Amino acid sequence: MQTHFTEQDLEKPHLREADRVLRSCVHCGFCNATCPTYQLLGDERDGPRGRIYLMKEMLESPADDQRITEETRLHLDRCLTCRNCETTCPSGVEYHKLLDIGRAEIERRVPRSTADKALRFGLRKALVEPARFKALLSLGQTFKPLVPGALKSKMPPRPVDAGIRPTRRHERQMLILEGCVQPGLSPNTNAATSRVLDRLGIALTPAPEAGCCGAIDFHLNAQEAGRERARRNIDAWLPHLDAGCEAIIQTASGCGAFVKEYVEVLADDPDYAEKARRVSEAAKDLVEVLGQEDLTTLDVRADQRLAFHCPCTLQHAQKLNGAVETVLTRMGFTLTPVRDGHLCCGSAGTYSITQPELSLQLRDNKMDALEEGKPDVVVTANIGCQTHLASTNRTPVRHWIEIVDEALVRQSQSA
Repeated sequence: MQTHFTEQDLEKPHLREADRVLRSCVHCGFCNATCPTYQLLGDERDGPRGRIYLMKEMLESPADDQRITEETRLHLDRCLTCRNCETTCPSGVEYHKLLDIGRAEIERRVPRSTADKALRFGLRKALVEPARFKALLSLGQTFKPLVPGALKSKMPPRPVDAGIRPTRRHERQMLILEGCVQPGLSPNTNAATSRVLDRLGIALTPAPEAGCCGAIDFHLNAQEAGRERARRNIDAWLPHLDAGCEAIIQTASGCGAFVKEYVEVLADDPDYAEKARRVSEAAKDLVEVLGQEDLTTLDVRADQRLAFHCPCTLQHAQKLNGAVETVLTRMGFTLTPVRDGHLCCGSAGTYSITQPELSLQLRDNKMDALEEGKPDVVVTANIGCQTHLASTNRTPVRHWIEIVDEALVRQSQSA
């Protein structure tokens, strides 16, 4: 794609990066074929190619250009950032990088309404601190009839007890990102992870100084706040990596995708660029760890039919499509086929709150596809997808590692 930035424009790092991404696009339109919002709305501006043109027009225009309006922001806001288009693109266009630049630019040019700013500020403050989120969640569960409808459907029942985490020490040590909303919504996920890894001779080292990965801030256009969270996590994890911890495990693929991108997010920070590279290289989704282990030693008793929803952050961002399915199959689980497995479920971080109508359509379409094979349980690898799909109150939705942990418990009880 031909661009028209001036030499003065290209002295600015964000415009230089935008120019690079734009020039890699050949505007073939293959991306529209796999874009969830384009499929729902049929509007060129709600597909990747149209959004690329909108951002190109905005970034090449003067700051007071009257063509750049709230309508431009609407089409950018409707993007799920699922990155399906990147998987489809034959030219390797790094669309998500351009979108981050475009969203930051539209925020500067067309300020949001007070109500919209308040919603996004509230989401950031409510979701990123685990203790605060747990308190708000408990309050909402107690007074659920009074909760507004859009939030009520996102509020699961109180979680069951997470069980005991192993305390045995092993020679092999790894870190785990506890997450911000997952401890409140699904505390058993990381507890189950610790029990399964314990059976494989791997212990999890706590790093309580680490907190939210920063993705929520970053993708709600508080990008510097997201970078600051990344720096704090790097400072918390590096001493453990220096002491011999093998990896930083993520059980929420959305967090994992962002931690792996710390190297890009902090590339221009001279104090953290190299540190970020080390952390990003050490970041592993749980399935990457289990995929390298001898799973026959677990002797799993797998007696359930599972439908696996592969989160966008796992298949399109981390490029791990098929990895969980392979691990579950190796353990003996029966997996049902899933139509259109590449499509987003509509959760997409805070999208289900900021774009509820589109999100619910995508959720129901995804659940219909997952249930076609009549599974006993739907499993996934990201807390956002898990909570969003479970809000249909249909087939149970769990994190896949919990099902593995329960199968190990059944095997132990019958031994």
